[in-house]
Amino acid sequence: MERGLYFSSALGHQILRAGPAYMRNRMTRHDVPSYIPDFVPGEGTQISKLETFVWGMTGWEEYTLINNPESLIKINHPELPLSYYTGVLGMPGFIAYAGFLEVSKPKKGDYVFVSAASGAVGQMVGQLAKITGCYVIGSAGSDEKVNLLKTKFGFDDAFNYKEADLDVALRGPTLSHAAPDGRHIRYFPEGIDIYFDNVGGATLDAVLPNMRLGGRIAACGMISQYNLDCPDGGCVWRGSMCVDYFGMYRRFEEEMAGYLREGKVVYVEDIVEGLDAAPAALIGLFTGRNVGKQLVVVSRE
Repeated sequence: MERGLYFSSALGHQILRAGPAYMRNRMTRHDVPSYIPDFVPGEGTQISKLETFVWGMTGWEEYTLINNPESLIKINHPELPLSYYTGVLGMPGFIAYAGFLEVSKPKKGDYVFVSAASGAVGQMVGQLAKITGCYVIGSAGSDEKVNLLKTKFGFDDAFNYKEADLDVALRGPTLSHAAPDGRHIRYFPEGIDIYFDNVGGATLDAVLPNMRLGGRIAACGMISQYNLDCPDGGCVWRGSMCVDYFGMYRRFEEEMAGYLREGKVVYVEDIVEGLDAAPAALIGLFTGRNVGKQLVVVSRE
């Protein structure tokens, strides 16, 4: 139940909602407590009254009954597209902002690697890295997305992880960046200062040996593990969760809204129409079908 958008009086009317990959993990029953509970089919809520645009935790439904209105966040910039509050001004943008600036502690000149870089979080991390003065490389799952990273989001370089040799690209022996075989380009011959991890799995395995002394890893997502019966174990990196940083949300909102108005940050959405399209949209996240933040238009009214 991602943070979506809706207008509410006594009953919330949803306009837009996001379709994030982490929802797949909440569909699995876990034996150990998690930072966010598993879905409970049929779980009910109580009625509350609202009189403005807000964003908050909702269900996949046209109308929502809310039992904890204090958790909802008022939208302060209705002049911007409301859909931005499911993405760049909502949880994805906020976790990119907090995870990169507060967890990763970037410095000008740092070498930054972002996986799943064309997604809702990754595209924002890359642009924040450039604003901070870092050198940033991103990985994505298609040539179209790689081109988007370099031409629209301003990444210094990017590669298709399905075609590149990850061991060489991220930790292998130093080779010329101009190597004719795209599988054998070395992107971080000096090592990686910051890795913003959205995928886990083989990419994380390839990154670890090439982290520089004092390097930082911000663990945001593990999309490669969500469909496994028994995800990989191992070390726990410092994660970046929205609930840990909500005290700084208004600072983020004002700063990011300013970046958007000034054109310092751009944002890409992938929109489908109607709740009937939601299951296919969610499945598409795991095949790389979407380009940018996956959104579902619940209502045009």
